Amino acid sequence: MHFRPETAGPLNALAEVLLRGPSALSRGERELIASFVSNRNDCYFCTHAHSAFAAAQLDDGRGVVSAVCTDYATAPISDKLKTLLAIAEQVQIGGKRVTPEHIATARRAGASDVEIHDAVLIAAAFCMYNRYVDGLAAETPTAPEIYEGVAQQIVRDGYLSTTPSA
Repeated sequence: MHFRPETAGPLNALAEVLLRGPSALSRGERELIASFVSNRNDCYFCTHAHSAFAAAQLDDGRGVVSAVCTDYATAPISDKLKTLLAIAEQVQIGGKRVTPEHIATARRAGASDVEIHDAVLIAAAFCMYNRYVDGLAAETPTAPEIYEGVAQQIVRDGYLSTTPSA
């Protein structure tokens, strides 16, 4: 992000809208979708960062994040969130894998069209973010406390506070 501040600004602005903007999904739930997709994409940095961000904003945060990344179908989350993760899972594999049945199942579980849209966009965006981080072989901290410290900043100040100045 520091290498090209002119691209960092829009990327962080997108993350701010998707993960912290107005939504029926909580910030923690949206971070959980980002963590789940990043885990599926095997992006170490984004998995650990967004897992910490989700955990900081969810009840039993670390436990929920771990359960979702292991098997979201049996995780202690709402049926609605499970259906949105099922959609995010399909987007992570390929956008055309989302079927009308996935959408219908999510709607039956109480997901609105906006929530479905946001789950798709979070999943698609995190496929891009994951490839960006990994494609540049970005330096990745390995100490968990680093991610937990950044989580407090993100929860408090959001993603725009991390945008380097141009």
